[in-house]
Amino acid sequence: MGNEKNRRKPSISIREAIESDADQLVLVRKTIDTETENMDRTEEESTMTLSDMKELIDSDRNSPHAHFLVAEVEGKIVGFSRCAGSSLSKLRHQVEFGVGVVKAYWGYGIGKQLLNESLAWAQHAGKVKMTLNVLDTNEKAIRLYERLGFETEGVLRADKKLADGKFYNTIVMGKLLNCAGSEKTFAE
Repeated sequence: MGNEKNRRKPSISIREAIESDADQLVLVRKTIDTETENMDRTEEESTMTLSDMKELIDSDRNSPHAHFLVAEVEGKIVGFSRCAGSSLSKLRHQVEFGVGVVKAYWGYGIGKQLLNESLAWAQHAGKVKMTLNVLDTNEKAIRLYERLGFETEGVLRADKKLADGKFYNTIVMGKLLNCAGSEKTFAE
């Protein structure tokens, strides 16, 4: 895309995923899996079908413990994020966040916008905690997460084996949210 300083920021729209997004999302997910090793899957492992994606979108739209967002530029989906939680009573207070943005759109703040929207949803939904996992080599993402109040909660050593044949660590990060009812005493 040329020199980053000369790029104009595109008009970005963040909204909830709907079933008609499934075809674009399958392709975007596969594209992202081929462009970066920051995701869990390789291109060959990116096998989600159109039917699978429609089912996931529908499931998330009907769950109080999940939230699926897309980022659009000129009607084209260029990124997505999901918050996935549990209905189990001991775990339903938290959600795990994941995000992916097509490489051509890195550097425009799309990941930050998706995360901010997800944090707002989580607080509104009464979640007390958001967690995420990030490859320790993804320093730009780690800095963003830290700026937004996430803290390192642990390191999964030799968690991922990348294409270079080496093992890399995954950092587990979390953020306690300021939600009504979360002012209860936390066991530490």
